[in-house]
Amino acid sequence: MHAVIVWWDLTESRQSISSLRGFLRDEAVDRFSKVAGLRLKVWISDPATNRWGAVLLWESAEAAAAPIPARAAELIGYPPTERYAFDVEATVEGEFAAAALAGRGLALQ
Repeated sequence: MHAVIVWWDLTESRQSISSLRGFLRDEAVDRFSKVAGLRLKVWISDPATNRWGAVLLWESAEAAAAPIPARAAELIGYPPTERYAFDVEATVEGEFAAAALAGRGLALQ
C-alpha cells in the first residue's frame, strides 16, 4: 500500500475552504469513488492556516502514480503547495459506532 498527502495554501487562490466544500458535494466525492486502486481519500482543511488538502490511501505505488482528476488544482489555480508520498507499514481499523465511512464530513452534512 501507498499513502499520499497533498496540501494547498489557499492564500493566493480565489477559492476558499467553503467554496471547495461545494466542489466536494457537487463533483469530487462521486468522481473519486470510481478511481481504480484508490482505497480511501480523506479531504482535510485547516481554517487557521487557510490550507486545504487530502490524504489518499492507494493499493500500490503504481496505482498512486496513475493520472487522477486534477480539477482541484484547476479550481485553486495551481498545483499542491506540498506533496508527500509514503510506503504504508501497516493498517488497522479500530472499533467504531458508525459502520459506513463513506459520506461523512463537513462538506456532506
